[in-house]
Amino acid sequence: MQGFANKEALAKTISTRKATFFSRSRSSLWTKGETSMNFINVHDIFLDCDHDSIIYLGKPDGPTCHTGAETCYYTSVYDALQSSKPNEGRQVMTTLYSLEDTISRRHEEKVTDGGGKPSWTKKLLLDNQLLCSKIREEAGELIQTLLENEDQSRAASEMADLLYHAMVLLRVKDVKMEQVLEVLRKRFSQSGIEEKASRNKS
Repeated sequence: MQGFANKEALAKTISTRKATFFSRSRSSLWTKGETSMNFINVHDIFLDCDHDSIIYLGKPDGPTCHTGAETCYYTSVYDALQSSKPNEGRQVMTTLYSLEDTISRRHEEKVTDGGGKPSWTKKLLLDNQLLCSKIREEAGELIQTLLENEDQSRAASEMADLLYHAMVLLRVKDVKMEQVLEVLRKRFSQSGIEEKASRNKS
């Protein structure tokens, strides 16, 4: 990724070893990952020959780009010129990580904001029993779309509800969506029967 850094941002990066930048629109420092928890852990910092640009060399805790991509530089100019079709896979990841980011911000508000009417997400974050009951309810409603032969839009709507509530639970458990996706990626190379058998052995 690319960002703007001033002396204070560089100093904080050196002291915390977390990639920190300066937001010119907000006129304040910001650390990558302070909302999404996808920090970049800086191992080294390099200066260019003119000492007017720097590179943070680090290992990210999750996707670096807000779209869910590992890097912000994923668009080839030549590919873009040859095709105008959107990348559906990237759109899916952008939606998931944007939702995860919103839930994370609500979690921070839960800790720091004591006044005002809480959002539905904050209510769920504060009440494990309510959250669990909603997940059971939404799972049941999704099942009913199959048993009662409801239309596709109904199934999509119920799946969206279930996914949202499940992602709130992941935030309560401090589990990132990237961890879930990594588990799924590892399962691509083996059958479901083999995967279940390996879990029983462990």
